[in-house]
Amino acid sequence: MSVRHRQFLRTLSVAGALLGVLALTGCGGGSDAAASGGVTQDGGAWTWALPAGFPTPAVPASNPMSTSKVDLGRHLFYDKRLSGNGQQACAGCHLPDKAFTDGAAVSRGSTGEFTARNAQPLGNVAYNPLLTWANPSLLVLERQMEVPLFGENPIEMGINEGNKAAVLQRLAGTALYKDKFAAAFPGEADPVSWLNVIKAIAAFQRSLISGNSRYDQKNAGTAVFTPSEQRGRELFFGDKARCSRCHNGFNFNDQAVHADTAAFSTPFHNIGLYNVGGTGAYPEPNRGVMELSGLFRDMGSFRAPSLRNVAVTAPYMHDGSVATLEEVVEIFAEGGRNVTTGPYAGDGRLNPYKSPLISPLGLTAQDKADLVAFLKTLTDTGFLSDPRHADPFKAP
Repeated sequence: MSVRHRQFLRTLSVAGALLGVLALTGCGGGSDAAASGGVTQDGGAWTWALPAGFPTPAVPASNPMSTSKVDLGRHLFYDKRLSGNGQQACAGCHLPDKAFTDGAAVSRGSTGEFTARNAQPLGNVAYNPLLTWANPSLLVLERQMEVPLFGENPIEMGINEGNKAAVLQRLAGTALYKDKFAAAFPGEADPVSWLNVIKAIAAFQRSLISGNSRYDQKNAGTAVFTPSEQRGRELFFGDKARCSRCHNGFNFNDQAVHADTAAFSTPFHNIGLYNVGGTGAYPEPNRGVMELSGLFRDMGSFRAPSLRNVAVTAPYMHDGSVATLEEVVEIFAEGGRNVTTGPYAGDGRLNPYKSPLISPLGLTAQDKADLVAFLKTLTDTGFLSDPRHADPFKAP
């Protein structure tokens, strides 16, 4: 057993204990964070303005929300000075008009190195217990933030032991950040710290709530669907297309955590996207949870992302290998993807590790078009252009 595998299992044994995770983050029934409703004692009171049907997000007791903290996090999120070489901001891979994805198959880090996976959307990330495509141990935004900031394989923001102090000094040496850190973390003698950088960005990310799509407006009685959109809705939630088995609830996925959560699940799925050489394999280093667990049963297992704003987050899948929504629907309709040429050739429909939830659906061409029409109703155009989430360094 490799060192990496042993470390993963140790982490997972702790992080995977459902109530333990909730206790770790200060969330769950009756906690101070849950009871506060988002109002904090430092840096300005925060009150959630939530869409109908959205529960109060879970917030760690160690990092309560505040208006000043969210404002600081927004500035840091868009500031290229937060990378090792000063060339890239968090927003370089998370653009608001693309629901905080980047429109690329895989992302490019500050040094030019490519990541192995498609950038995650950040809308409603406050409700996600799973924060990456295939790491069951990263369940808290504050921990996940360490990966793009300090990770070395791949390099994203490119901050390391050799430049950490210099990058922090870039921030501390500006009047803007001296004031904003002091406001966000009042009473601290030296508030400009990496711990507080991470806390502020996590707070900003939790503020990215999306829930005013045409789907939501239809539910509220303020919008109407076309016949195709309505048929697509019935298919999506019905027994023929069965989409809602993995994309359900207010956030259209199969995992959610909020302030009143007592327990939650963190499922991963192999949808038959690959079957390299007929062996069940996925291309390295993109083999899903197996990359960490070492277990063949985890081959190709990835999280089911939320479908909110899905029409603007192309390309799709963990590796960005599917260009359009139409192609996505076709893959699920066929019960997997048959790659007929190239080094990854193999019939994913026959992948031995494929989830039993994935099977041919018998959809007609009209059914598929209707499903795409419905999926497009999940776009929250107001969220994509919300000035509260926009780059504060650009003129409005």
